[in-house]
Parts: sequence; C-alpha cells; structure tokens
Amino acid sequence: MVKLRLQRFGSHKDPKYRIVAADSHSPRDGKFIEIVGTYNPKTNPATVTINKEVAEKWLSQGAQPTVTVKNLLKAEGITKNAK
Repeated sequence: MVKLRLQRFGSHKDPKYRIVAADSHSPRDGKFIEIVGTYNPKTNPATVTINKEVAEKWLSQGAQPTVTVKNLLKAEGITKNAK
C-alpha cells in the first residue's frame, strides 16, 4: 500500500519535511517513490509547498495520506475528489 507521509530532513533541532509517496513498509526516512512537496514548520507561518498534480495523481490511485499530510492537503485545498 502506498502512503503519502512526511520524511524528515534538515539538521539537528531544525526539522524540515518532504511530503513523499512511499510504500507503507518502508522506514520513515527510507526509500520513497516520489516527492510530492515540502513542509517547514519552523517558519512563521509554516511553509507548505505541494505539487497539486502529483498529489491528486497519488490520491486518485488510492494512496492513503497520514493524518498530518491529510491536514496539510486540506489546508492547501487538495481533496481526494479534486481533479
């Protein structure tokens, strides 16, 4: 099963995240299929960049977003039904 989830990168005490499509059995920071966007919670307000076409492609193919990614997609106006 493919999941849309966060992959941490950045330095110690300065987290940044990639939103990636990855196999649900892969480790958090391990192998992924495709980068969908980025999320930086340290800026004020938090910076989110998502490639809408790629996100919608994965959602239409049945990828399940994690709770956090689902909230980020919703904030950006990307839903499962959007085309």
